[in-house]
This record gives sequence, structure tokens and C-alpha cells, in this order.
Amino acid sequence: MKKTEALPTNVDFNSVNQTLIDLLAEVAWVEESQLKKGPFSDLTVREVHTIYAISMYEEKTASYLAKAVHLSPSAMTTAIDRLVDKGYVERRRSKSDRRVVKLGLTHQGRVLYRVHRIFHMGMTKAIFSDATNENAPVIQRALHNLREHLGDLLQE
Repeated sequence: MKKTEALPTNVDFNSVNQTLIDLLAEVAWVEESQLKKGPFSDLTVREVHTIYAISMYEEKTASYLAKAVHLSPSAMTTAIDRLVDKGYVERRRSKSDRRVVKLGLTHQGRVLYRVHRIFHMGMTKAIFSDATNENAPVIQRALHNLREHLGDLLQE
């Protein structure tokens, strides 16, 4: 942690820590639960996040995607093969260089992308539901700090 000397003294860090642990677990459970009872029950949460990483209209290479979702290139190839077989992703040859294969979403993949974005946007709006114009930037900064911390851990 970069700013340990600047930590507030009026925070119950044990309570916040437990809330964060519970929150992360609940997000994973809710995501999985929503998937299993919806029209995309053939997918895993990791597959949904892979589809989300491809993004709506951009095309990405498998190596770029492997880095983005923290998979080895061989695991990424296997994951992409499954998503192609399930009809969510398609491989497309680059028009400028036929040796390059890019990944894009099918219609079904774009529908899933939109549904997943709505799910995440609902969580985002819930975070700010009681925020004021004055404290909303503090919440935004806290989320940014958490993301930076996690990014630092991934670099180790």
C-alpha cells in the first residue's frame, strides 16, 4: 500500500475488510446465479468476462485477450474454441493482413454483452444511490485506489 501514513483513524478496518470480502463473494455468487437461471446458462462467469473483454464492436487478437483476462495463450485458445462452438464469438481474418486472426462477437455475443453491461451498471448505480455531489468523487476515488492496488498485485 502506498499511503499507509495517510489512512484515516476513524475507520473500523476489520469491519470494512469483512464487508469487502462478503461483497466480492456475493458479486461472484449473484453473477453465477443470474447466469444459471437466464438464457445464457450455457456459459461460465469466466466465459462471460471473456466475451465482455472482447467488447461490443471491436475485434481483438487472442494474445491481447489472454493478457486482458489473465489466461495463458493455450488456455485462451481453448476458451475461444468453446465460445465459437457455443455461437458467441467468431474468428475473423484481418483485411489488411490475412495472417492475423481477430476475435469478434456474434449477434448472440453482443446480446450477452449488453445484458452483462446492464448487470454491472446496476451495481455501479447501487454504489452511488445514496451519494451526494460532494461525496461521489470520494467513492469514485476509493474504487480507483482499489483497482490500482489490485493492478499492483498483478504486476508482482
